[in-house]
Amino acid sequence: MTQTIVTLLLCFCLTGLNAATVDSIEIYSTSMKRNIPCIVIKPNKFRTAVVKAFPVVYLLHGYSGNAKNWISKVPELKILADEHQLLIVCPDGGYSSWYFDSPIDSSMRYETYIAVEVPAYIDEHYPTIRNRKARAITGLSMGGHGGLFLGFRHADSFGACGSMSGGVELYSSRNRFDLAKRIGDTVQHAENWRKYSVVNTIENYPKDSLAIIIDCGTEDFFYSINRNLHEKLLKLKIPHDYIERPGKHDWAYWANAVRFQLLFFSNYFERQGFIQKR
Repeated sequence: MTQTIVTLLLCFCLTGLNAATVDSIEIYSTSMKRNIPCIVIKPNKFRTAVVKAFPVVYLLHGYSGNAKNWISKVPELKILADEHQLLIVCPDGGYSSWYFDSPIDSSMRYETYIAVEVPAYIDEHYPTIRNRKARAITGLSMGGHGGLFLGFRHADSFGACGSMSGGVELYSSRNRFDLAKRIGDTVQHAENWRKYSVVNTIENYPKDSLAIIIDCGTEDFFYSINRNLHEKLLKLKIPHDYIERPGKHDWAYWANAVRFQLLFFSNYFERQGFIQKR
C-alpha cells in the first residue's frame, strides 16, 4: 500500500515537471500608454536546458472577456501547448474593443496593440521563431473577428489566421456589443461599418498567402454570417478550411473547436519546417 502511494506521488511529480507552465504578465502599450494583462502558456521544453525557439499562436477572447478567459475555461490548453510544442499567447483585448484602432476613439488602439506591440514583446522576452510563417492568430466570437481581421491586415506578421464563432459581419450586430462606440453610427459613419467588417476585409487578399481556418456551430447566432463568409471566400478563390457542426455560441463548443484550430496551425508550422512531429 505504501509503495503504491509512493509510486503515485512520483508519477504526479514527474507529470508536473513535464507540464506546460503559465505566465501571467503585463505588456505595456505605447499606443495606449498603459500596462495590459496577458497570459502566456509555455510548452514543457522550456524547462529543459536545450535552447529552442517556438512558433506562436495568439488566442483572442470574446466580447466582455479578458486575458484569463481561455486558460480558466479551457485548462487543457496546457496539454495542447505541450502536444504541439507551441507557445500560446492570450492577450487582453478589452471588454469590447473588437480589436480595432477605433476611428472615433483615439484611446482604443487594440489593432496596433495586438498585431504589433504584443508580438514585439513576446519575441523579445520568449524564445520564438521570428518569422511570419511561425505566427498564427485566432479567437472566439469578437476574437474570431479579430483573428481574421488582424490576420488579413497584418499578413506581414502572421502566416495563418482563424476564427471560432466569429462576428465576421458587423452590420447585423449594429445595436449590440458596443460596436457603435468603436466605429460610430451606421449613418454618419457608414463607411466604417464596411471597412472594419471581415466579410469585406477579405477582398484585400495579401500578396503573401495565408493559411485560414473558420469554425462555427450550426445553432450559433453567428452561423449564417460565417456560412456567407465561407461562400464569399470560395467565390474569391481564397483557400481556407471551413468547419460547421452542431453547436451553440458557448464554451462547450469553443473548448472543442480550439483543438481543431491548434492542430491546423501545428500542421501548418510543420509544413514550414518549424515543428517536427514526434
